[in-house]
Amino acid sequence: MGTGPIGGRGGCCAGSLPSRLVSFTRVRALLLVGFLAVAAIVVVVLAVARDSQGGPVAGPACPVGAPVASLRLPPGPSQVTVKVFNGTATPGLGARVSADFVDRRFQVQKPAMSRKQVADVAELRYGPEGVGAAQLVQAYFFGKATRAYDPARRGAVVDVVVGAGFQRLGRLTEAHQSLGIIGEAKLPPGACAPTT
Repeated sequence: MGTGPIGGRGGCCAGSLPSRLVSFTRVRALLLVGFLAVAAIVVVVLAVARDSQGGPVAGPACPVGAPVASLRLPPGPSQVTVKVFNGTATPGLGARVSADFVDRRFQVQKPAMSRKQVADVAELRYGPEGVGAAQLVQAYFFGKATRAYDPARRGAVVDVVVGAGFQRLGRLTEAHQSLGIIGEAKLPPGACAPTT
C-alpha cells in the first residue's frame, strides 16, 4: 500500500516537492533581481534628467567675462517664452500675434506696445541664454526677422517686435522646413560656445 502519491516509496511525486521549492525560489530571486534592475534604471534616468549642474560652461579659449551663449535648439515651442511688442501703428497687432504664438504652443507673456516702429517683418531681441530659442522663433518668421542680440541681456525670453512687413507666422511644418534652410543657431559676436 505504500505506492500511492502520498505514500513513501517511488510514487509519482516522490522528490518533486523539493524541486518545486527550488524552482519557486529561483523564480522569486529572478523577479527580485529584475525588479531591482528596473528600479536602478529609473533612478539613474531621473537623476540624469533632473541634473541641475549641466548648464553651459565657457570653453578654455573664452575670454574672462565673455557671455556663454546657449546655442541648443529647444525641443519644441513649449520650451520657449516670447513677449510680443507691436512695432506698428496697427491697433491690436501685438495681441493677435501673441494669440498666434499661443496657438503654436509657445509660452507667451502679456503683449505690449514698442517705443520703436519696425518696418521689417519683425525684430527678435534676445541675450546669450536665448540664442537657440531665437533661432526657433526665427523659423516661424521664415527666416525673415531681423536679429537684435544683446550680450548684456539676462534670461532666455525672446522679445518679438512685430513690424509693418509682418503677414503671418508659419505653422509647425513650415517652421521645420524653415529650420532646414536657416540651419542651427550661430555663435553671436563676442560670445563663447558652451562646453558640455
